[in-house]
Amino acid sequence: QWPFSRFLFFQEPASAFASFLNGLASFVMLLRYKAVVPPASPMYPTCVAFAWVSLNAWFWSTVFHTRDTAVTEKLDYFCASAVVLHSVYLCCVRTLGLQRPALISIFRAFLLLFLACHISYLALVRFDYGYNMAANAAIGLLNLAWWLRWCLQNRPRLPHVWKCAAVVLLLQALALLELLDFPPLFWVLDAHALWHIGTIPLNVLFY
Repeated sequence: QWPFSRFLFFQEPASAFASFLNGLASFVMLLRYKAVVPPASPMYPTCVAFAWVSLNAWFWSTVFHTRDTAVTEKLDYFCASAVVLHSVYLCCVRTLGLQRPALISIFRAFLLLFLACHISYLALVRFDYGYNMAANAAIGLLNLAWWLRWCLQNRPRLPHVWKCAAVVLLLQALALLELLDFPPLFWVLDAHALWHIGTIPLNVLFY
């Protein structure tokens, strides 16, 4: 890990601030969503739950980049994995679950079991960075393919689905920044911070 210039009590100020802004954007859009979408809408509970899972992840990301400890690192990684899995769940509910509630219940149980096994392995057996990145990348690609297929199928009927396609494509493109490794610019701005900065406007586009 590269050294960073501290700012006040922030160990990685750019990443911490970007994580906070992501959380703020997600919270603002959640409030806007709840204001305009009726609770009786079929997707309402799943979308609201996804927003809270995301807010939790951005909170721990902010904490981790403020103070890097063994505990905050694990919470950051685990909560990020929860967001990736919940995104797949959201996709499943939107594309299949509204017509097949039994199927979505089985899939939800599978995802929860996978998350429990994933966290247990990293927490109790070995905190393997390579495995964690590979697992999240694989799930992210599944999420990308699933959403894009649905967007292409529904483009004639739902012209706004281009926003969904743009979000998932840009998220995967920005995730490639994790593969870059260069000294932080001015010892503050590294590839990870750029990734978090890039995702801020995607919160708005997603909702």
